[in-house]
Amino acid sequence: MGFFKSLFSREKKETLDKGLEKTKEGFFGKLRRMFVGRRTIDDDFLDELEEILITSDVGTETTIKIIDRIRDRAKRDQYVGSDELNDMLCEEISNMLAGADENPKGDFTIPEGRKPYVIMVVGVNGVGKTTTIGKLAHQYKSAGYKVMLGAADTFRAAAIEQLEEWGRRADVPIVKQQLGSDAAAVAYDTLASAVAQGYDVAIIDTAGRLHNKKGLMDELTKIKKSMAKVVPGAPDEVLLVLDGSTGQNAFEQARQFSAATQVTHLAITKLDGTAKGGVVIGISDQFQIPVKYIGLGEGINDLQVFNKREFVGSLFGKR
Repeated sequence: MGFFKSLFSREKKETLDKGLEKTKEGFFGKLRRMFVGRRTIDDDFLDELEEILITSDVGTETTIKIIDRIRDRAKRDQYVGSDELNDMLCEEISNMLAGADENPKGDFTIPEGRKPYVIMVVGVNGVGKTTTIGKLAHQYKSAGYKVMLGAADTFRAAAIEQLEEWGRRADVPIVKQQLGSDAAAVAYDTLASAVAQGYDVAIIDTAGRLHNKKGLMDELTKIKKSMAKVVPGAPDEVLLVLDGSTGQNAFEQARQFSAATQVTHLAITKLDGTAKGGVVIGISDQFQIPVKYIGLGEGINDLQVFNKREFVGSLFGKR
């Protein structure tokens, strides 16, 4: 058992390393070149570090925090070489990521005594929202849970069909109504079915359009109230899906959705195809919302539970 657990962990690490290659080659490649021969941290060094962080979509606010902390640490710890700076940056960037790792083992589990565990998924069209739902369904089912999907994105014509396709791929049932139906009613029916049939996890898709803030807030609030009538306290998670390759657009989407509803967790997708992995750091810090999942490819297994130590360690080439 120990061998297989170790092997699985190693495979996840290899997938993470491969998925972050472009970010490592860009952002952290520049950092490594900066470190060579450095024995002091001066203003020129900090200016160059600031430019690298900002151009890697870490974000201005988070970059300033990192720079200030590095400056203070350098004075306090009497920095003497590139290895120390590498460790210092790794530690401070880890500290920027909101929250402790909720699931350090990196597996797909739900809290005991909560059935069904309800996840409401939000995000704009095109960020990989439906794909993330399908991958989540597959991972939870593979972990031994009974999973049901709810097609509450009744606004976009292809949304229901796409979710149906992912339901088939993950081999999980889906509750749906006609295009244009009341999204709250779909969510209600999904949870009613999940409760009646003893399902462990219910994942609810929602419309991905960013209309005015009040309209978005009203719609999401209505869906949440509808679900709470069936499962008190639902949803257990409000998961915001963001496309990591869009950089500053992802920041704006996080701002809009966190203003419209109480986002509890983030899923950052498409990190394998971008050099902008720094966006994970900035968004998590700026909005103080923990990243729970990261997408590292198109395959049904290419979704990982986020572990900030492993993430930052991979970026810095640490084992």
